[in-house]
Amino acid sequence: MHPLMWAPDTWLTLFGHFLALSLMSIGGAITLVPDMHGRLVTDGGLMSDTDFTAAIALAQAAPGPNVLFVALMGWYGAGLGGAVISLLGIMIPSTTLALAASRWVARRRQWLGVQAFQAAMVPVTVGLLLATGWLLAPAPDAPRALALSVGVALAVWRTRVPLIWLVALGAVLGGLGWV
Repeated sequence: MHPLMWAPDTWLTLFGHFLALSLMSIGGAITLVPDMHGRLVTDGGLMSDTDFTAAIALAQAAPGPNVLFVALMGWYGAGLGGAVISLLGIMIPSTTLALAASRWVARRRQWLGVQAFQAAMVPVTVGLLLATGWLLAPAPDAPRALALSVGVALAVWRTRVPLIWLVALGAVLGGLGWV
């Protein structure tokens, strides 16, 4: 793939996908990973499963907003134009809605309906994150990678180990060929 490839049809497809997904990003864009996988890898064939996982891993390990994995997905699918258009598609609707809703909610924080809505969004977000974890988990035929994933999940849940140390551990084990 050439980074400056001319692919307006693919750019339009990516923009449409991410525009549609943007308003469903309750808990952040990472909660949409299963749907992105279906649209970009399984149905669209715009990227390989390996590229998809690499885009998420790279964006999570890099400093900055983790929504950058969407730009990487666009990059893998259609070069620089794909990266820009994918990021615009995921950001414009959700950012506009979040800005308007946060101002509206800030003025009505004491309303019972607002509190109930916010409380109801917690299990939805947890469910979406679990679906993302399930999709990104290693296959059962890679027991060491699966054991590492379970160990890291437990460490995140039960300890306060900085995440960067866990990422570094994964990089070292991957570099040594253990996983």
